[in-house]
Amino acid sequence: MTDLKLDLPPAFIRSVSRLLDGETERFLHSYEEPRSYGLRINRLKVAEGHPMEAKLVSQFGLQPVPWCPDGYRYEEATRPGRHVYHAAGLYYIQEPSAMIAAELLDPQPGETVLDLAAAPGGKTTQLAALMRGKGLLVANEIHPARAKILSENVERLGITNAVVTQASPQELSARFPEAFDRVLLDAPCSGEGMFRKDPDAVREWSPEAVEACAARQRDILPHAASMVKPGGKLLYSTCTFNTLENEETIADFLSRFPEFRLHREERMWPHLGQGEGHYAALLIKDGGGASQTPHSEPGRRGSSPPRKTKGGKTPESSSFPSYVAFAEESLPGFTLPAYGQPLVFGDALYWLPVPPGSPITPDSLRGLKVPRPGLHLGDLRTGGRFEPNHALAIAVPVYAARLSEDFAADSPEAAAYWHGETLPAPQGAKGWGLAAVDGFPLGWVKASDGQYKNRLPKGLRSLYVN
Repeated sequence: MTDLKLDLPPAFIRSVSRLLDGETERFLHSYEEPRSYGLRINRLKVAEGHPMEAKLVSQFGLQPVPWCPDGYRYEEATRPGRHVYHAAGLYYIQEPSAMIAAELLDPQPGETVLDLAAAPGGKTTQLAALMRGKGLLVANEIHPARAKILSENVERLGITNAVVTQASPQELSARFPEAFDRVLLDAPCSGEGMFRKDPDAVREWSPEAVEACAARQRDILPHAASMVKPGGKLLYSTCTFNTLENEETIADFLSRFPEFRLHREERMWPHLGQGEGHYAALLIKDGGGASQTPHSEPGRRGSSPPRKTKGGKTPESSSFPSYVAFAEESLPGFTLPAYGQPLVFGDALYWLPVPPGSPITPDSLRGLKVPRPGLHLGDLRTGGRFEPNHALAIAVPVYAARLSEDFAADSPEAAAYWHGETLPAPQGAKGWGLAAVDGFPLGWVKASDGQYKNRLPKGLRSLYVN
């Protein structure tokens, strides 16, 4: 057997050899090849047939991913993740085989969908695109730092119908029994499909780690299952190869939860040109009868009376008119989703995207950590002044703004904006406007005295190069 660039554990080689039989040598040689790079075009921004799609394909030398209509491969040297188009949310950098999970789950516009272990956000943003901005998407991540990254990616892609929560599976299943049309569980795993991408994954792998991951997956799956509506779908996926975390975990689950049946199963292998490797199993829940649940605490449904401030007003009723006045002045072409309600967290004003009859209500979220309870419209400053948030700039189309400046991606103006610099404005221009690149918003500017003051958040400046 030829020496490999990666020092693969012998126990791992024995494990995949039992799976692959005659293809083992071919599989092992795939580790001598470069890792797979991919991106997925964001259909919330770039519609099919839009000229920007052809431009992206040409500029980055994109090659289609067969199992994902919006997915493409690219060569590492093209670096689309460092381009200003990435900042504008036109695409998401995602390993090609990982795209299979959301495609199999196939959420529909108007549904209520949960991504239970969502960070960093690849599958969440893919689900959101498939939902076309309609319905409600809950993206959950228990770890604070990863929940922050998830929230940032939801913002960057301009997703308006998502709530980001930071909770354990137990917390969510207790609150939301049989609440979701579709649930995706991309389970924490031993990461055998990450070996080419992350050498640390090789060093951390062991048979004991595989067993620990499988035990954890078998604990989490029942919580995911209990949140699926009768007739709904559950997608379980991992980025690992062994059967213990994949087929055997699903077989164990089905033996304990007979109301589910296996509808489809897919394996992606690096030696077959299918990316770094992924496993996905699509399960369907029978339409009748209550699911077994791994908890006894009742779910929190319905709305409680609104919170009141001094004078009998709710924080929302006191704050939302400030946004309405801002939008009438600065965003006359933008309307919020037809369903939902304003929600105040501290000084921050959000639009909570709750469809009629949704189990996700302000009351149901109380007591949970919620890094992003919907679209962050803006913040209330001293004296009731409304200041729009960056998330709103990225979520609206350029034509919705009364005032906007559109720059070419390779222009000095675009570079200056991303370095936080002030830009010249037409004489007489005043108020909030959008800075855009090739027709897609990048962030806010504020015009006064012949200048555009740069309102791009400092944490985003200088991250991108032309």
